[in-house]
Amino acid sequence: MSSDRLHDLLQRVTQRDRQAFAELYDATSAKLYGTVLRILKERGRTDDVVQEVYVTIWQKAEQFDAGRASAIAWMASIARHAAIDELRRRPRALHESDDALDQTPSDAPGAREHAERDENARRLHACLAELEGSRRDMVRLAYLDGWSRADLAAHFEQPVNTVKTWLHRALKQLKGCLAS
Repeated sequence: MSSDRLHDLLQRVTQRDRQAFAELYDATSAKLYGTVLRILKERGRTDDVVQEVYVTIWQKAEQFDAGRASAIAWMASIARHAAIDELRRRPRALHESDDALDQTPSDAPGAREHAERDENARRLHACLAELEGSRRDMVRLAYLDGWSRADLAAHFEQPVNTVKTWLHRALKQLKGCLAS
């Protein structure tokens, strides 16, 4: 569905048009569901969060500003924030079997690989900490949460080309830090 059509539907939703809301849901639910599922990695929790997302869209449709972001970017931002909030409220539980017989040998890395991975993670976190706050947030949102450059541009209120430049410079700084 075109960006203009989504914008029109959102405008109608501000007038509490249920038909427009149903069309908006049909046109965007797959994308928003995928956005939330990518973050939560659990279908049950994703279903609940997506429902909350559409309640928020219904309640806050009048806050949409086409001058700041496209309709789908605005809705995806709501979905991402809701998923992240859900992770903060209830971190994923590790499901382990108590029965040793149910467990099969694993191809998982051994102690050495874990130690190397942990050391690499510590170095990466230290290098990320050296980045300026908004650049660090931008790198995390882009590469850990899967935000697009357009989404980042809307969130940070900057042109897409500026976001590309900032990401490029931040990655170059990280590469240099990790190489040292």
